[in-house]
Amino acid sequence: NGEFIYSKRKSPYLLIILLALLVSSLACQVSYSLPFDSARASQPTASPQFIIKTATLTSLQQLPDPEDIQLIESRDEVLVALYKRVNPSVVLIQTLSDYGQGAGSGFLYDNLGHIVTNYHVIEGAKDIEVHFPTGLKTRGDVVATDLDSDLAVVKVDPVPAGISPLPLGDSDLLQVGQTVIAIGNPFGLDSTMTVGIVSAKGRTLASFRESPDGGVFSAGDLIQTDAAINPGNSGGPLLNLNGEVVGINRAIQTRSSLYETPANSGVAFTISSNIIRRVVPSLIEKGSYDYPYLGVVAKEELTLLEQEALGITHPVGAYVIQATTNGPAQKAGVRGGTINSSIPGLPLGGDLIIAVDGQPVRVFADLLAYLMKQKSPGESITLTIIRDNQQQEVQITLEKRP
Repeated sequence: NGEFIYSKRKSPYLLIILLALLVSSLACQVSYSLPFDSARASQPTASPQFIIKTATLTSLQQLPDPEDIQLIESRDEVLVALYKRVNPSVVLIQTLSDYGQGAGSGFLYDNLGHIVTNYHVIEGAKDIEVHFPTGLKTRGDVVATDLDSDLAVVKVDPVPAGISPLPLGDSDLLQVGQTVIAIGNPFGLDSTMTVGIVSAKGRTLASFRESPDGGVFSAGDLIQTDAAINPGNSGGPLLNLNGEVVGINRAIQTRSSLYETPANSGVAFTISSNIIRRVVPSLIEKGSYDYPYLGVVAKEELTLLEQEALGITHPVGAYVIQATTNGPAQKAGVRGGTINSSIPGLPLGGDLIIAVDGQPVRVFADLLAYLMKQKSPGESITLTIIRDNQQQEVQITLEKRP
C-alpha cells in the first residue's frame, strides 16, 4: 500500500514507528535529521523546440496586456525566464518546535508581507524564520491557519525591495496534460525548480480537522501532478507557464521502508488556487474561514460489485453511507444506509447523489469540490438523488462546518 506523507516530523525515532504502523500518513516538510541521497543525476537530453506564447510581466500582480505577449521558440527559454521572475518570491520556512527543526516552503502573497504556506509546515512551531532568495532572513508571525484545507498565513516585515507577490491563476482552467512547475526547498535545498504535468484534477485528501462523528473532514479540489515534489516542498507554489500560482504543494504518495526517506514517486497533490482564492483573504481579514457543511459520509465511488450488492443500477454517483445526526442533509430528509449488505461497512438503503444544482456528480469528489468552491454556509443547494431506483430532488440549506 502507498503512504500519504505529510511534513511534520516528530523525531527520527517516532518517524520509524509511524511509518511502521500507519497505512496512510502525510508529509511534505523536511526535518534536518533526514538522510540525504546524493545519487548522480543523468545527463539531460536536448529539449524539443516549439513555439509558445508567454508573458513578459512588468508586475507579477497583473496579467499581461496583449501587446506584452511575445513568441518564444524554446522551452528552455520559457522555463529559465519563469524561474528568474518567480523564484525571488518563493521562500524557505524554517521552524523550531518541541520535535526539533523542520523546513518547508511558501510564497509572497501580497505587498503587506503575507506569506502563504501549509498549516502542517508551521504546526506547533515556537519560532519561524523566513528566508528569501536574496539572502534576507526574517522572523515570521502566524496570522491564521486553516486545518480544513491545510493552509496558513505568515506575516513578515520587512519584505525585500524589488520582490513582487505571485499572482493566482484560475485552477479551473487547468487541463490534464498541461505543463506545471514547482519551486520550493526539497530536503532543505533552497530554490529548487521541477517540471511536470497536471496528472489529474478533483482529488480529495483527509483534512486535519475532526468531524463530529470522530472522523475527519475531507479536503477537495486538489490537483495531482507528476512534478517532482519531496519533503520540504510543502507550502511552495505550483505554477503554470505564465508564472501564475495554480496550486500549493501539500502531499506526496510514496512507498518507503523503515529506513528510507519518503521521496517522490510521481504522485503529488496540491491545493488548487481557487480554494486559496476563497480561503486566504478570509484568513487575513477574519482569522478564519467557514466551510459549507452538508453532513454526509459518502462512498467516493462504487465498484460494479458494490453496485450489485446495493441493488443500484445507476452507474455513477456518491452513495450516502450515513447522514450525520441533526446535520443539514438529515434535516432535509437525505437517507444513509441502515441495513447490512453482503459487503461489510456498506449498508443498504442509502441515497445515491447524482447531481448538485444541476451539475453532474460522478464521484463524491465532484460534490465536495462544488461545495468548497461555489457555496457558503447559509446558502441552499438542490441535490438530485436516486432512492429506491426513483429519481427525486432534495432542497438543503447548508450550515457551517462544526
